[in-house]
Amino acid sequence: MASSPAHRSRVLATPWSGVYGSLLDSGRHFGRHWHDSYGLGQLLQGAQRSASGRGSVDAFAGELITSNPGEVHDGRPLGSDSRRWRMLYLDPEVFAAMGAASGSGTAELTRPVITDARLRLVLARLFARLDAWQAGPTALAALACEQALLRVLGLLLERYSTAVPQPAEKAAAEMATVRERLADAGGYAGAPVPSLAELAAPLGLSRYQLLRRFEAVHGLPPHAWLLQLRAERARRMIASGSALAEAAAAAGFADQSHMTRVFARHFGLTPGAWRPQ
Repeated sequence: MASSPAHRSRVLATPWSGVYGSLLDSGRHFGRHWHDSYGLGQLLQGAQRSASGRGSVDAFAGELITSNPGEVHDGRPLGSDSRRWRMLYLDPEVFAAMGAASGSGTAELTRPVITDARLRLVLARLFARLDAWQAGPTALAALACEQALLRVLGLLLERYSTAVPQPAEKAAAEMATVRERLADAGGYAGAPVPSLAELAAPLGLSRYQLLRRFEAVHGLPPHAWLLQLRAERARRMIASGSALAEAAAAAGFADQSHMTRVFARHFGLTPGAWRPQ
């Protein structure tokens, strides 16, 4: 009697309601089915053949795979006994709120299989940040996840959908207001970190528009800018004689090791290098 195909699967949490992930390593043949959400993921190992709204398609390791709500598809291994893939599923209202920067209510993804080095890179960064959030679900980690997700959705909309986002325009005065709110509300220990939605709402912008305009004006996305601000505050405190742990806590870092990693990335030096001689 033939043994059943190998199958391992796991549901992955995210910071958002209406969004979940999955990781599968499976040799199963999945029959025709559909989801009521948008799907985006990457084939990590192996290959598969599947039906889609645009006919039969083949996907190979490294390529991205997508599905629209209600799109009937299936899937089976191609050329081997198994394949491994990771997916992210977004409810349509979440997809529209996070991704539809053009203001259009709905968008259809036009490519069931995508070969795009840049999109693959930003999706990998999103998955890495989601893993970091799962290990330590802080507000700052959630903000990093949200920014990564918006980058993914922005590229997806611009390149592979029926809705094209409007180009971002520099708005120095508006983005200065956002910068000041980040500095006041999210730059100190115990202060809540504002979400992108909270930053965007007073300006009538989508989160994607806010992200692009802030980076265009200030050279960094809000999450990276806030980390830089905290690093500068901690650096000044250390140079003035504060203990490393005290500076890390006062500047809003999760702990001293988090501060050390940020210092190494931003300054190329450890926090201790700033101690008074």
